[in-house]
Amino acid sequence: MSNRQVRSNRTSLAVAVASIVWSTAAAAQEAPAADIQEVQVTAQRTNSIESKTPVAMSVLGGTALAEAGIERPSDIGARIPGVAIVGAADGLKITIRGVSNADATEKGEPSAAFMQDGVYIARPHGQNGDFLDVERVEVLRGPQGTLYGRNTTAGVVNVISHAPTARFEGAAAAEMGNQGHRKVEAMLNVPVGNGIALRAAVSENRRDSLLKNGQGTPHTLGQDRDASAGRLSAKFALGQSASLLLRLDRTVQRDNNDVIVPDTNFYGGIENGNPQPHDAGTSVRLTNGFVPPNSVPEQGHSRRASTGLGAELAWDLGPATLHYLGSRRRFDHDFLVNYYYRIMPGFALGVRQDFDARYEQDSHELRLATNGKGPFSAQGGVYWFREEMDQLASFRDLEPIGLPPFYVFPSNPVVSTSRALFGQLIWHATERLRLTAGARRTEDHKSRYGSTNLQQAPQFNPATDIAMPNAAELETGKTTWRLGVDVDLAPATLLYASISSGYKSGGFNDGCVGGTRALGVDCPAAIGVPASTLVYQPETLTAYELGLKTRFWANRASLNLSAYRYAYDNLQLSGVAMVQGVPRFVTSNAGEASVKGLEVEGVVKPVANGRLSTTLALTDAHYLAYSPDGVHSWAGYKLDRAPRAVFTLGYEHAFQLRDGVLKAAAFSRTGSDWTIGVPSQLLRYRVPGRTETDLSLGYAPFGSPWSVLLRVKNLEDKVEPVTIDSFGMTVPSAPRAVALRLDYRF
Repeated sequence: MSNRQVRSNRTSLAVAVASIVWSTAAAAQEAPAADIQEVQVTAQRTNSIESKTPVAMSVLGGTALAEAGIERPSDIGARIPGVAIVGAADGLKITIRGVSNADATEKGEPSAAFMQDGVYIARPHGQNGDFLDVERVEVLRGPQGTLYGRNTTAGVVNVISHAPTARFEGAAAAEMGNQGHRKVEAMLNVPVGNGIALRAAVSENRRDSLLKNGQGTPHTLGQDRDASAGRLSAKFALGQSASLLLRLDRTVQRDNNDVIVPDTNFYGGIENGNPQPHDAGTSVRLTNGFVPPNSVPEQGHSRRASTGLGAELAWDLGPATLHYLGSRRRFDHDFLVNYYYRIMPGFALGVRQDFDARYEQDSHELRLATNGKGPFSAQGGVYWFREEMDQLASFRDLEPIGLPPFYVFPSNPVVSTSRALFGQLIWHATERLRLTAGARRTEDHKSRYGSTNLQQAPQFNPATDIAMPNAAELETGKTTWRLGVDVDLAPATLLYASISSGYKSGGFNDGCVGGTRALGVDCPAAIGVPASTLVYQPETLTAYELGLKTRFWANRASLNLSAYRYAYDNLQLSGVAMVQGVPRFVTSNAGEASVKGLEVEGVVKPVANGRLSTTLALTDAHYLAYSPDGVHSWAGYKLDRAPRAVFTLGYEHAFQLRDGVLKAAAFSRTGSDWTIGVPSQLLRYRVPGRTETDLSLGYAPFGSPWSVLLRVKNLEDKVEPVTIDSFGMTVPSAPRAVALRLDYRF
C-alpha cells in the first residue's frame, strides 16, 4: 500500500471516529440509556433469541438494511465479521472464514448455502436479487450440515421476508441518487378476517452503468440496474393448532452483463507472473479501454427472471409440532457478454458469449420438533431436492487460437438430486447446562448429457462440425454431524463449544472417459479425458468452535466472541485450463487447508439515543498442501478473500428536536490486504487493505408518517477488484453513492 493510500485511509477513519466522539459527547447529558433489544432468530430451525443461540451468527434487520442502503445480498458482507459476499460476473460469491467457491457453472456447487425464507436457492446467478420487504437476514458462520444440509461447509445466508400479520398497515418509499439511481417500493398488509391475512410487496430499482466505455464504441457497459420484484403472501389459520403460509414471488432483472474491466486497470507485472497493484484513480479503474484486435464488441445485455412458489405448514400436535416447507422455483437467464480473454501474457482477444438457460428446482422438507420444557428437546425430518437445467453457451471469435467460429456447450438435461435424513437432540442436563448431538445423512446424484461442439455456424451440422460428449453421472454421500455443549455462566452470559462437520458434494468436469459409455453416449478413445480429470471428490470440513455471548452494564452492552479452527480437506478450486487441446472450465481438489480465527461483535448504548457497534475478525486461512500444476507448491499461501484483520466501527444517534427526531449515523470498515488466486494461471493478486466509510442523516417529524434520509456510501470513492477470473476479467467494486430516501408508513 502506498503512503498516499495509508494517509487517505487514516484520514477517513479519523473523520468517522471524530463524528462518533462528537455525537457521544453532545449527548452525554441526556437520559439514561435504554436496553439493547433482543432479536428473535430461527438459526436452529426453532424460535429463540440470538443471545441464547449457541451458534456464531449475525443478524441484520430490514430497517437497518434500508437505512444503510444495503439493497442486495452482495452488499451485506461489509457489515459482518469473517464474511465477504460479492456480486461477481457469474453470480453471487459467498466467502465465510476463507471458505469459498469459484464454480458457478451448471455442474458447480457453492460452499455456503443461500436461502430465501428457508428455501435453498441453487444457482449463484439467481441469488443476488433486490431485497423486498425483508424482516431480517441471518448469517450463520461455520458448517451447518446437520440442520441445513449439503453445501454448507462455509455457512448459511438466510433472507427472511415479512409474513402477513393481523394488523392493517402499509408503507411506501422512494429514492433518488447519483449514477441515475432511482427506486420505489411499497408494501400493503391486510387482515381479511377468519384467520386470514394477505401481504403484497413490490419494488422497482434503476441505476445507470457504473463503468465507462473507452473502447470507441457507442455501447453502454454493465454494473447498471433495472430490476422489478413482487411478492404476494397469504397466511391461513387452520383451526386452533395449524397455520399455512403461502408465498408467490417474481423478480426480473434486465441489465448488462458487461460488468468487467481488464485486470491491468489495477495491476502491473502480470506478464511476469507476479501481479503488483498500482496507483490509479477511480475513473481509470472503472474504464474498459480494451480494444479487441480480432473482433468488434456488441451491445451487451442480460435478463434474469425468477419465479417461486413456497408453502410453510406448522401443525401443533401437542407433544410436537409438524413442519412442512416446500417450494417450486424456476429461473431463466439469457445474456450476451463481451470478454477480455487473455491467452498469453500481454496479449488478449475479444470474445463474445451468447447464453440461454432454464433452471427448475423443487424442494420438500418434513420436520417434527418437540414442544414443552422437558429434559429433552429434539427435531428430525426428511429432505428432498431436485434441480434440472437446460442451457446453451456459445463463444465466438476464438479463431486466433485454432478454434472454429463457434465454440458451443449445449447441456440438456443436467440433473441434480439430493435426499437426506436428519435429527438433532438437546439434553437439558441441568437448569443451566445443555448437551447437543445431531447428524444428517445426505445422498447426492448428478448427471449431465451434453457436449463440447466445434462448429462452423450457429447451428450444429454433423457433416462439418465436431461434438465431444459431456456425459457423466456421479453418486456421492456423506454423514455430517454436530456435537455441542452450552452453559449459562450467568443469566445473561452463554458459553458454548461445538465440533461439527461439513460436506459439499463432488462433481465432474467437461469431457468423458475414453472407451466408456455414459447415459447412452459412447466416448471415443481419441477424445477421452483421464478419469482423474473428469471427476472431483466431495469437499469436507471439520470445525472446532468456542464461543461466548454476554450482556452486561444493565443490558446496555453486549459482546459476542467466537474462536474457531478448521481442518479442511479436498478444497474444490476452479479455473479454465487446456484439456485435449481446447479450453475447459476445470474443478479439482486442492488438498488440505487450515483455517483458524477469532471474531468479536460488540454493541454499547452509552446514552438512551445512541448506539455504538463494532466488529473485529482475525483470520489465518492458508493451504497446507496444494500444487495447482503438480510442480509449484502453494503451501502456506493464503486462501482467497481472507484478510488477516478486519475492523468495523459504527455509531448512530437520535437527537430530539422540537418538532421531530434527527438521526445521524457513521460506519467505517478497515481491513488488511487479501488475495484473489487464479490457480490455473499460477497467478495471485494481492488486494491492498483500505478503509471505506458510510454516513447517513435522517429526519422524522413527530406524529407524522413521513421520514427522510440522506445517505453516502463509500465516502472515500475508492474501488478495488471484487473478482478476477482465469482470463484477467475483473469486476470492480462500486464507487461513491449518494441517495436521498423518502419513507411513508401507515
